Amino acid sequence: MPQQAYCLAKIADGACFEIDTHRARLDLDVIHGFLSRTHWACGIPRAVLRRAIAHSLPFGLYRSGRQIGFARVVTDRTTFAYLADVFVLPEERGRGLGRWLVQGVLDHPDLQGLRRWLLGSRDAQDLYRKLGFAEPPPPFAFLERLDPQVYERRGLAASANAV
Repeated sequence: MPQQAYCLAKIADGACFEIDTHRARLDLDVIHGFLSRTHWACGIPRAVLRRAIAHSLPFGLYRSGRQIGFARVVTDRTTFAYLADVFVLPEERGRGLGRWLVQGVLDHPDLQGLRRWLLGSRDAQDLYRKLGFAEPPPPFAFLERLDPQVYERRGLAASANAV
């Protein structure tokens, strides 16, 4: 299914900030440089990240044309979406850009009318609660199947980072 471009812009602190879904604008060096050092994607090989982005709806956050943040959505665009890999570079935080990025994702026209959105967060629950996310009510629980050594076992860590 062809994707239409989605763009938002605002001026703040004398700079132009943009959110868009143009894959060609994404700076994989910035995205990989940040995500590969996070607790949720530590050590992710570039090739794996590139493939994850290719199979997701990615959102870049830019300040005066330079990428400063990112988010991606894994979705069927009909009933379900998983919000993943959300970040704003540390030096750009404190301006409400993370909230604006997530709200921009939630407002994307292809993501309207979904029954369920999911995300995982260790330290940004307050941000996500302000945007309508909540813990599922008991006894509902999410389960995961985690393989923290998958990159090492598959031999991807060293070879794929050179890609």
